[in-house]
Amino acid sequence: MPKETFYNLSEDKKQKIFDAAVQEFSTKRFSEASINQIIKFAGIPRGSFYQYFTDKEDIYSYVWEEITREKRAVLRHKETLDPDIDFFEALIQSTKATFEWSKLKPQYNQISVLMEIDNSEFITKLRDSLLEDLRGMVERDKERGLVKPETDADLVVDMIYTLIWKQLFMNGMNEDMFSKKLNNGIKIIKEGITSI
Repeated sequence: MPKETFYNLSEDKKQKIFDAAVQEFSTKRFSEASINQIIKFAGIPRGSFYQYFTDKEDIYSYVWEEITREKRAVLRHKETLDPDIDFFEALIQSTKATFEWSKLKPQYNQISVLMEIDNSEFITKLRDSLLEDLRGMVERDKERGLVKPETDADLVVDMIYTLIWKQLFMNGMNEDMFSKKLNNGIKIIKEGITSI
């Protein structure tokens, strides 16, 4: 995360650095992105960058955290998720809202897409941490008796995650086709593991 010196900058300068990083990370995978390009886009000296961030991982983490914070704020206003709904319904609702949000923020969406095709150690760890929430939801539903206790939460999450990304790559921004495929895929998975 940024150093204290970054937070002391004006809002305009912080936004300019953020926008420069988004520009770079939305056009190149993390492993190929360049601090030099971020510095160039932001119009700051190299020394200033290192006063604000430790390295490329640091600025990427900051950008990802800001995007995630904005996305959660938008989704909270768009969807009122009932905390008692099951994992599958929560996933469908949040994926639909995310799909709509990604049309408004295509650069943010592109960062996510590039994250999926980057196998660097840093991105792999970040991607794995994102899946922890989903695993926790499956485990919660196992405890509530909505999912068979012997269900492998990791496998279920991997299957759904793969389904989502494959359908995004196959259907692009065709929301109707994406939703149809996602709903059908989740139905198949759900009917195979629910205890009801």
